[in-house]
Amino acid sequence: MYFVRRVFLRTFFRRCFNISAKELLINEEIRAEKVRVIGADGSQLGIISRNEALNAAHEAGLDLVEMSPNAEPPVCKIMDYGKFLYERTKKEKESKKKRSTVELKEIKFSCRIDKHDFDTKLNHARRFLSDGNKVKMTIVFSGREMNHTDRGYDLMANIKEALVDIGGADKAPSLDGRFMTLVISPKKPDEAK
Repeated sequence: MYFVRRVFLRTFFRRCFNISAKELLINEEIRAEKVRVIGADGSQLGIISRNEALNAAHEAGLDLVEMSPNAEPPVCKIMDYGKFLYERTKKEKESKKKRSTVELKEIKFSCRIDKHDFDTKLNHARRFLSDGNKVKMTIVFSGREMNHTDRGYDLMANIKEALVDIGGADKAPSLDGRFMTLVISPKKPDEAK
C-alpha cells in the first residue's frame, strides 16, 4: 500500500509540474551501487549502499533524491520530493513575475492633426513611456501630403520636445514611403533627474 501511494504521488507530481527527461532521479530510479547521502536535516550520513539509503529514506517517510549524478559517488539527499518541486516551481513563477518585458506601442498621426488630438495622443505616449514601454510615433502621409514632408519633420520635432522630460528618441525621424517614424524610449530612473 505504501509503495503504491508513493508511485501514485510521483506520477501525480510529474504530471502536474511538467518534469522533463533531465529531471532528478528518485528512489528506485537511482542506479549507482554506492551513494553519498545527506540526511533530511542536512547532516552527512556518509557513503553507503543504495539499498541502505533507500531504507533510511523510507523509514523517515521521505524520498531519496539524486542531487549530483556526475559526482563520484553520486550525492543523494533524503527529502520530500513533492515539496521540493512545489517550492522550485513557486520560485520560477516568482522570477517570471519580476521580469520586465518592454513592448513597442505605436501611435499614428496625420500631418493635419489638430491641437487637442495632438495633446491626447501625447498623453497616451506619456502613459506608455511611464509604464516602461517604447513608443513608435508614425505620421501617415496621404495623397498630396507627400509634397509637404517638412510638416511631418516639424511635427516630429514638436513630439520630441513635448516628451523630452520622460523619454528620448533613439534616432532621427525616418521617412519610408508614406510613413515617417520615430521611436522614443523611456528614460531610466537615474536619467530622469
